[in-house]
Amino acid sequence: MESFLISTGIVALAEIGDKTQLLAFVLAAKFRKPLPIVLGILVATIANHAGAAAIGTWITALMGPDMLRWVLGASFLAMAAWIMVPDEIDEEDAKLAKYGVFLTTLIAFFMAEMGDKTQIATVALAARFDNLYGVVAGTTFGMMLANVPAVYFGDKIAHKVPLRLVHGIAAAIFALLGVATLLGAGAAIGV
Repeated sequence: MESFLISTGIVALAEIGDKTQLLAFVLAAKFRKPLPIVLGILVATIANHAGAAAIGTWITALMGPDMLRWVLGASFLAMAAWIMVPDEIDEEDAKLAKYGVFLTTLIAFFMAEMGDKTQIATVALAARFDNLYGVVAGTTFGMMLANVPAVYFGDKIAHKVPLRLVHGIAAAIFALLGVATLLGAGAAIGV
């Protein structure tokens, strides 16, 4: 349950103002059909984060506990710094295919999530917790918590969310996880 809750919280906070959330705003404005957009985001996120979590689990199997602890601690600290860098949507991400709302959303969201902060966080969380299903469920739920309101309420909420504060909270959580990991928290589970 811990892996689910931490994964949900970190990704929900990290996704606020992220380029994939900006893409959700663009898709909602372009198509004005929230349900297929939300379903496309859900399927894309499950596929993307399942792959990322599988890589994290694989990394856990490759490294010894001491090496994994240092790599994960440094990764969480790097994520704390990276989360404070504002995202912008790329022109390539904004180009929309002509395959219908669901498929366009699925493809655009999956591609935008490649190498994104939340995908990298999913790799690190899966390695940290060694719980593929808990992490995928948590990161997916976190993505949906951040993106469903973006799709349904768009501009009504976009300007009311203090992005710097939200990113600061997410960065603090990543930093705490990094320091705790470096200091040996999780040693009982092999990290």
